Amino acid sequence: MGPASAYATVLNAIDSEVEGLMASYPHIFTFDSINQGVCQIRDFQTTGVVSHARGCPFFALRAGRVDVCGQRVTVKEEYRQNCARAIYDVVGKSLLVAPALPHPC
Repeated sequence: MGPASAYATVLNAIDSEVEGLMASYPHIFTFDSINQGVCQIRDFQTTGVVSHARGCPFFALRAGRVDVCGQRVTVKEEYRQNCARAIYDVVGKSLLVAPALPHPC
């Protein structure tokens, strides 16, 4: 599943703009193709809100029902893993196993 059509239109326009800049000013880029420098990241939605509100990294956040500002919300493990994979994609690493980090989340 890719980005929604409205987002895809905007993202394609941004890619085109960056490609034009790369052609005109290659010296200001550290990558040679749009695929090397740009990646699509899904919205972190509830998982991101919980992670941010609790000051808890995605890798240490526990799935299930959690308390956020007095409200009980659900963090799905699949979504938490998607967030972790997205972070690895951004930093150019492949996710084999999410590291276990000690954190009181």
